[in-house]
Amino acid sequence: MKYIDHLPSHVLINEIESVHRERQRWVSQQKKGFLRFRNPCEKLQQFKGGTIDCAGDTVTIGCREEISDADHQIIHGQLRAFMPWRKGPFSIYGIEIDAEWRSERKWQRLEPFLPDLDGKIVADIGCSNGYYMFRMTPSNPRFVIGFEPAVQPYFCFKALNGMAGFENLDVDLLGVEHITLFPETFDLIFLMGVIYHRPSPVEVLKDILDSLRPGGTLILESQALPGSDPVALFPEKTYAKVPGTYFVPTGICLKNWLIRAGFDDVTLCCSHPMSSHEQRKTDWMVFESYSDFIAPDNSDQTIEGYPAPWRVFLKAVKKTRN
Repeated sequence: MKYIDHLPSHVLINEIESVHRERQRWVSQQKKGFLRFRNPCEKLQQFKGGTIDCAGDTVTIGCREEISDADHQIIHGQLRAFMPWRKGPFSIYGIEIDAEWRSERKWQRLEPFLPDLDGKIVADIGCSNGYYMFRMTPSNPRFVIGFEPAVQPYFCFKALNGMAGFENLDVDLLGVEHITLFPETFDLIFLMGVIYHRPSPVEVLKDILDSLRPGGTLILESQALPGSDPVALFPEKTYAKVPGTYFVPTGICLKNWLIRAGFDDVTLCCSHPMSSHEQRKTDWMVFESYSDFIAPDNSDQTIEGYPAPWRVFLKAVKKTRN
């Protein structure tokens, strides 16, 4: 828990440590579902990259010349154990990982709207394997805490940062529901690809607001409906084959949620239709992807007959105290 030392004094550290211990006991079980990711994580952490570059589209950890042919094969095999790779791209000791999502395109869209990260405390909620956390490092944040409750991406980040060695990055097995443990803690929060999985999205946004310091910023990214009406779809069972999708709002609906939650200076930064150019099968993600979620005879509809998804990016600020 490297991040504990960077939390403000008013945070209830004992409660956070209690949740952390509980989650660590869970993930430390000697069961196949945990060992299948914990074991490759521990093996990869033995390698320490000499060449680290997070400034470009591809997060680079190590280069091919730093390791032997035998170690190259070992690393390749252990990285394959973390399939499916959802976020990327990465280059690990010359092994090019083409992930399902072209995450660099999201970063390119949101980067112009980011506040100054130098010396700031950041939370990336639903951080997955940490691609965006690594992309923040050139901006010199004081600390970035990844919230990731799922076992596979949690250990994947642990493996990657074990090789990269960033002391100002850490991840914990926390979900967005744990954000209430961090009142007025963060200068910046990323909430990307999460809000539509929550049955009470406005309540989540209120909790996010409470966890920001006065003047702090939220970057919110979500799948969305096209259109300018302030409405949200509530799918009967699934949306684009994804269970656990509650609301699919329009961009203006999301903006209104943020305003109703108490945010100030809410900006709809970007919106665009989704496509298989950004989310698709690769050699590192061999399961169903975007093209399988869309009606085969109508690219404007999901397989269930709903409007096909767009992605929207919003920026919102917590008011400063008078």
